[in-house]
Amino acid sequence: MQKVFFSILLIFSTSQCFSQYYFSLAPSLTNTSGTIADKSNLVIEIGKQWEVFSMGLDIGKTTLSKVTGSDTSIYLELRPSLNVFQEGKFTSTFTTGIGYIFRAKENLLTELTYGIEYSSSPKTHFNVFFGQYYYSGRVSASNVSFFGISAMFYLKPNQSESLIKHK
Repeated sequence: MQKVFFSILLIFSTSQCFSQYYFSLAPSLTNTSGTIADKSNLVIEIGKQWEVFSMGLDIGKTTLSKVTGSDTSIYLELRPSLNVFQEGKFTSTFTTGIGYIFRAKENLLTELTYGIEYSSSPKTHFNVFFGQYYYSGRVSASNVSFFGISAMFYLKPNQSESLIKHK
């Protein structure tokens, strides 16, 4: 039992040494009908990155328009991301996600997103992304495309790599 506990502790401490924390702010626009506020989304993400892989926890709003009654636009989402290819300061990213929209009829949220990230400094990255949100509930489902930008701030300099190495 002690060997198992020591092995788990060693793996956890090693992963802590080779990982870094980040937070991100990501506004986006969907292709839904309505005003700019109806189409606008806002997400705040806190996460951790290990070389080519990162895992983030998002809290966001599916719309920034004024909601009458109970707010059904707030969601929580788990988002794993992969840095697929890197060339200089640019990285191609792929992100999936699964989340829950509070008090909404279509409360299950899944996501597929592709982006191009630019490393302006070791601690600051910008990303232009596009993708699809899929919403589903007990009796209905829908999907929407979106386009956005994000700013990512690392707590220590980013040393991420890509899955495909270019020589």
